[in-house]
Parts: sequence; C-alpha cells; structure tokens
Amino acid sequence: MPILPFTQVDAFADAPFTGNPAAVMPLDAWLDDATLQAIAAENNLSETAFTVATPDDPDADYALRWFTPTVEVQLCGHATLASAHVLMTGDAVRFRTRHAGILTVRRDGAGYALSLPAWDMAPRALPDLAAGLGGAPVESYWRDGGYSLFLFPNADAVRALRPDFAALKRLGDVMLIATAAADHDSDVDICSRVFVPGGGVDEDPVTGSAHGLLAPFWAARLGKAQLRAEQASARGGQLGCTLDGDRVILTGACRTMIEGKFFI
Repeated sequence: MPILPFTQVDAFADAPFTGNPAAVMPLDAWLDDATLQAIAAENNLSETAFTVATPDDPDADYALRWFTPTVEVQLCGHATLASAHVLMTGDAVRFRTRHAGILTVRRDGAGYALSLPAWDMAPRALPDLAAGLGGAPVESYWRDGGYSLFLFPNADAVRALRPDFAALKRLGDVMLIATAAADHDSDVDICSRVFVPGGGVDEDPVTGSAHGLLAPFWAARLGKAQLRAEQASARGGQLGCTLDGDRVILTGACRTMIEGKFFI
C-alpha cells in the first residue's frame, strides 16, 4: 500500500484557523491524473498541491500541480505558498508549472513573497454571472481562461453577497472575483471575495491567483503599486500586493496545521 507524506498548511494566515488551508503532498514521481484528482477530492480542501523534485531542471527545483476536489487548476497562489513553506530549505524555491510558467517563492521576514504573473482584464457585460453573484456590481470584467471580476460600490456590498451557487455552477468553471475599495478607516486598501462553484469551491477563503488580477486593476485605479488587500471570507486573510512590471509580488505567512501520512 503506497504511503504519501501529507501536510496541511494555512496560507496567508496570521494566526491558526485563518487564511486558506492547502494540502501539500510531495511525490517521488507523478501518479496518474485520476489518482491525483481522487486524492484532492478525499482531502476536500480548496486545493491540494502535488510536487515532484526536478534535479535536472536548471530553472526549477520542483514541478508543481494543483487540484480542487473536482478539477486541475491553471494557477493557485495559496497552495504554492504552502508548498514553499513545506519544501524550502534555503532562501528561495522555484516551481515549474504547466500553465503559469516558473513561480518563485522567497523568504520575506517571518513569511514569504510569491511572484505571480500580473494579468489584465477587459470590460465585458456578464449578466448571467452577475445575476448568480447577486448584489449590484457597477462594472464587470473578463479574462479568457475563465476569470471574471465585478466592481462593487463599497466593501459592505461585497461582504453582503449571498451568491446562488447552484446557478453559478451551471455556468461552468469560472472564477468570480467581487471587489471594492476598503473602508476609509481600514488598514487595508482593497477588499474582495472569490467564488469558484464550477470548479468545486463555492467560496475560496484567500485566493492568491485572484490578486494577480486585483493588483494591476487596483494599482491603476488608486495610483499606487503597493497595496494591502483583505479577502473578506469567513476565515479571512490579508495579503501584501506589489505590482512589479509584469509580475505581482504577494506576501504572507503560513502555519503548519496537520502532518501525517496518506494511504492509497
């Protein structure tokens, strides 16, 4: 019976039981995709990260893939941060991914700094997605690959959302990002919530990949390259975001919560 190491990490977490939990499972070699998907479904977290060491790759230390309970995803920030937390032995670790290129995580004080691609979005009317999301967004945007963003008039409107997850699931594997400027008396600049019911995650607690879209969006609106972001999920989490050319640098801490063995 194969035995796989298992670590559950709260990423972008300033305290236990906050941030976004991810399972990190280093492998000696890739298992078949159906087994990887079944393991992620068994874990039942937003993402399970699988890694394989790549000693012959001059540009990366590990290959990295991410699965929700139902699908493989193109990019996942929090599970990348969690993977670095488990695997990093020096000052940095590099991951080769199938769709997002090389992702590098470096130590940053007591936490980590993750470099992600900065992705732009184009304005587009998205009436079906907006109806399922609820509320009254004032603008909507789209990026090919299944990413949507909805701008709301204030943070309270984002917090009050009660999406129709069944309706959104029928519209396919789309990430819906609801965002607004933070309250004037807040210590953060922007707030958001993220929903991916078509990808097996009704509401994601803290979403690194979404901030690869949010950082350039808000940097242009607020006229500042460095932002403090809050994801207003039930668990909650905060991230530092810096727009650096065609990259977004996300900063945050991780907490190891569970270590064990997975039997298949």
